[in-house]
Amino acid sequence: MSEPTPEQLKARIAELESKLSSRKSRNLEFRVSEKGGVSVYGLGRFPVTLYYEQWMRLLGAVDELRVFIEENKSRLKTKDAE
Repeated sequence: MSEPTPEQLKARIAELESKLSSRKSRNLEFRVSEKGGVSVYGLGRFPVTLYYEQWMRLLGAVDELRVFIEENKSRLKTKDAE
């Protein structure tokens, strides 16, 4: 197999950069992990993985979580959109 030309390398870099930038704005993605947990991708660099019971507890506390976040909004940091 021959070495790629500089033009081919530039095209490949542009293709990979476009894929990377599209991943940053992607929607949330859910998967079942190898150990049987539910992993959420797209929130940050690493997935958030919880087991069924943990997700049910968290989802059951959504209203309290929303109230807590609103009450503490002034103390919370925000991550700038990338």
